[in-house]
Order: sequence, then structure tokens, then C-alpha cells
Amino acid sequence: MFPILETERLQLREIVKEDAHSIFRCFSNHDVTRYYGQDTLTNIEQAEPFIAFFAQSYQENRGIRWGIEIKGKKEMIGTIGFNVLSLKHKRAEIGYELHPDYWGNGYATEAISKVITYGFSELGLTRIGAIVFIENKKSNQLLKKLGFEKEGILKNYMYQNGVAYDTNIYSLIK
Repeated sequence: MFPILETERLQLREIVKEDAHSIFRCFSNHDVTRYYGQDTLTNIEQAEPFIAFFAQSYQENRGIRWGIEIKGKKEMIGTIGFNVLSLKHKRAEIGYELHPDYWGNGYATEAISKVITYGFSELGLTRIGAIVFIENKKSNQLLKKLGFEKEGILKNYMYQNGVAYDTNIYSLIK
């Protein structure tokens, strides 16, 4: 059964087919995708493979992705989860995004903190990593604020719109 996580203001829940509009709303916004390593979506049909990918990753124990909702509202404002999940090696990479309408309210900090706690306590992880475009200053600052340590730079690691970018690699050790 897919785990539902709650914080003071947020509910993190399974992403389902009915969330295609919310996925499209987020990933069709250039401000969201410019540091994502993902092309900006141009039509709602492109959201459906995202949802299928998230479900398959969970079923195969390769990842887990939650939809982020403000309690009392029935629309996702973003997603968060673990990519490249390896229970054998007790590690995963965290990834997240919020629609820009919700930036600056502490929602990312709240969601990330909850997912980190879940990863260490429920999944038994000992390492949570993060890979972030060097240019994504807000995300780099957020991870440092949450205790992540910068381990180095991955040269030409992510492509965005056909251009290679360097990324910072971070870790948080239990």
C-alpha cells in the first residue's frame, strides 16, 4: 500500500491518473523545468507517461514519488520523492519540484524534511543524495539549510534543451 505522509500543512500522497492536469501544470512551466533535465511539456497527454513511470518505479522498488497537496485542497502543487532507490545499498536520490505559485512559503522545506525522515526511519536508508544544477541557487541553498553536504561537481552531467550542464552532488548521511 502506498504510504501517505502528512506534515503540518501538507499531505504527500500517491500520484494517480486524475493528477494529469496538475502534472502538466507543473511540468509545462519553464521556471520549473529549466533546472530539471526534462523538456517542458507542451500538451497534457505528455503527463500520462510521467504518472505511469512513477507508478512503475514504485512497483519495482526503484523509486517512490509523492504528489504534494496543501491540506484541504485537492490539487497537487508539485511532487517529491526518491529516485535511483537502492534498498540493498540503503541509498536514494531525492528530487522535488513545486509550481512557482507556491515558491517562498516553506512548502519545499516541509516536504523534504518529511521525506528525509521517512527515508531514514521507514526505508532504512543511510544515505540520501541530491543532484542539482549549479545555476539553481535556491535549491542549492535549501539543501545546505537542511544539512546536505556538497560532495563535488559532476561535469556535463545533465542536459537541458540540448545543452550539457554541470551539477552539484550532495549527500545527507543518517
